[in-house]
Amino acid sequence: MENIEGYRCDDFVVNDTKLGLVQKVREHLQNLENSTFTADRHRKRKLLENSSLNSKLLKVNGSTTAICATGLRNLGNTCFMNAILQSLSNIEQFCCYFKELPAVELRNGKTAGRRTYHTRSQGDNNVSLVEEFRKTLCALWQGSQTAFSPESLFYVVWKIMPNFRGYQQQDAHEFMRYLLDHLHLELQDGFNGVSHSTILQENSTLSASNKCCINGASTVVTAIFGGILQNEVNCLICGTESRKFDPFLDLSLDIPSQFRSKRSKNQENGPVCSLRDCLRSFTDLEELDETELYMCHKCKKKQKSTKKFWIQKLPKVLCLHLKRFHWTAYLRNKVDTYVEFPLRGLDMKCYLLEPENSGPESCLYDLAAVVVHHGSGVGSGHYTAYATHEGRWFHFNDSTVTLTDEETVVKAKAYILFYVERQAKAGSDKL
Repeated sequence: MENIEGYRCDDFVVNDTKLGLVQKVREHLQNLENSTFTADRHRKRKLLENSSLNSKLLKVNGSTTAICATGLRNLGNTCFMNAILQSLSNIEQFCCYFKELPAVELRNGKTAGRRTYHTRSQGDNNVSLVEEFRKTLCALWQGSQTAFSPESLFYVVWKIMPNFRGYQQQDAHEFMRYLLDHLHLELQDGFNGVSHSTILQENSTLSASNKCCINGASTVVTAIFGGILQNEVNCLICGTESRKFDPFLDLSLDIPSQFRSKRSKNQENGPVCSLRDCLRSFTDLEELDETELYMCHKCKKKQKSTKKFWIQKLPKVLCLHLKRFHWTAYLRNKVDTYVEFPLRGLDMKCYLLEPENSGPESCLYDLAAVVVHHGSGVGSGHYTAYATHEGRWFHFNDSTVTLTDEETVVKAKAYILFYVERQAKAGSDKL
């Protein structure tokens, strides 16, 4: 009696016939199982695609319209990257600049005529963050696919940003800063043989206002996100005042301690924390503690002092980061306080160093995107984003994109807020 047990679980078949009949039966059964599995997989994929397509249809003025938004596939805890990319893709001036850049140079020799695409298996050191960022932005909002896989961009991130290698959860704000800094540096060096200054000069709006330089020559990153802070420090002993100007791409705001126990907008014990409270805390006069004594050049020793920030120049896009994660003795805790923020008319005039020199509309900002962290810790949880596109709000949850409304957006516990400078023709409602 031949022993044929084990063929279903891929074990060796012992005591087979000389003609290998048992092995042939095993292979035939395996082929049948594979074909069934493949057919089932295709059927499920077809159903998923049809479901995704149907979910991208909505009613507008009685007629059915397709949602042209494209999601980003999660490559393994990459929601932090997806939320930032979707937010930046909805900042029109910034996104359009990259989409209009020339494509990467064509290769020579055997691969002439084919574009250069980077994959993780290539091991190519000549990677371009600007190029992969450009391709990712071009893939979004085309409406040709429900989700795009940013593998090539993530590969470049691994190559040039070692902190983000691996598949553990990362801080979305930290990633945004690294991304903008590296885009800025690569654009300074020139992209695809085209000098950055030549491209920037073609856009007169950007070049005219591009006065904020960070780490050398200015780029579209500093032209759009760049602002300038004035840092005033006063010695409390002799009254000597020190002033310093610091460029910034975003402002990190503390949530005032008196609001940190309030987790919900509808919670009754006490007032709701607002974005104005966070901005006021950032710009209010502060007395430095004993660990931050100021080296007074007149007293020639470290003295007690006060510090105050003024905004000397506002950016075109104001990025506000709410500091929700704080280190304790052993771990990093999350401040889960709800912070009320306006969708329109954020007025920044009272935080300016010289408000009298600004126009009536130049200090008003409207919300373009919000990044939200769901969960209790920085190393866990999940990131999603809300963003407005052509007058409609969308929720971006990795590969899933859904239409949402303003009431849902304002209830979100914001982590990063992107405000766009209002054009002069807009309305006059303020925060």
